[in-house]
Amino acid sequence: MLTMKTKSNRTKLCLVVPCLAVALIILVLLLFFAWQHYYPAQSATGWSVSIYRDNIPRVAGLLRDARGNLYVSQEFRNGKGIVFQLMPDGARRNIISGLSQPSRMVSYKDGIIVSQEHPQSPVLWWNEDKTETWFTGDHIEGIVLDGTLLFAVEDVKVKGRLLEYDLEEKEVRILRENLDEPEGVAVCPDGGLFFTEKKKGWIKRYTPGADDIVVIRGLQAPTFLMCNDEGLWISEDRTHRARLLLLDASGKIQTILSHLRAPQTIITLDRNHFLLAEQGRKRILQLKRHPDARR
Repeated sequence: MLTMKTKSNRTKLCLVVPCLAVALIILVLLLFFAWQHYYPAQSATGWSVSIYRDNIPRVAGLLRDARGNLYVSQEFRNGKGIVFQLMPDGARRNIISGLSQPSRMVSYKDGIIVSQEHPQSPVLWWNEDKTETWFTGDHIEGIVLDGTLLFAVEDVKVKGRLLEYDLEEKEVRILRENLDEPEGVAVCPDGGLFFTEKKKGWIKRYTPGADDIVVIRGLQAPTFLMCNDEGLWISEDRTHRARLLLLDASGKIQTILSHLRAPQTIITLDRNHFLLAEQGRKRILQLKRHPDARR
């Protein structure tokens, strides 16, 4: 009898140990995912970050026009996307509805230009009086205006394009084809035109008549670009541990924010004050630079 009980206990122990091991692995994984989800955004030395506005599902595009009006796009699909004006007190005024994944916005004259990251959808120009269709593209995400030229990229795997739309001639020209998920495009003060290829993890400078120059490699899903006299600002569209980076004029990469969830558009309010759309947490972050921040 003693022998039988010993064997029975050993059998139970052999069953319990693997179960405990599996339970421990599951617990560790749950704790890891919870850490990724709830760990707060971290700012670099000399910077501070806070929540500007929250409860904005699918927040994607931000725009501040010459009059100081702040516009926000919500990237819902199938005609449910909207652009609204966000008032200083937090109130919202819908200005464009019926959109499909409205992604980025730029100011033009007394209105705004809106892209739609949806198959064969138009780029629109809106003002208080009307909404005009300018041209149609396939999953157009990033747009940037340089004088009378609007540059746009199509977020398509392998067959994405870099487009140039002449606002005066109403003509679309294809600058590059066969790009792998280009999402961001920016024009710098010196006239340089840059674009991302998300799948490649790099950013290129457009070079007419020659091969484009890769200016930075090894990024994780680079999406939005903004360029100013400090350099090229880059957000990474990752679900966890995404970053906001600055490729400065000296060619060094600074991590300005880390532990983000799917950051999108960044805009400048003034030289030391920025807003960033963090889609993964349904909010807009406020980023401020302090005197001791590295430049």
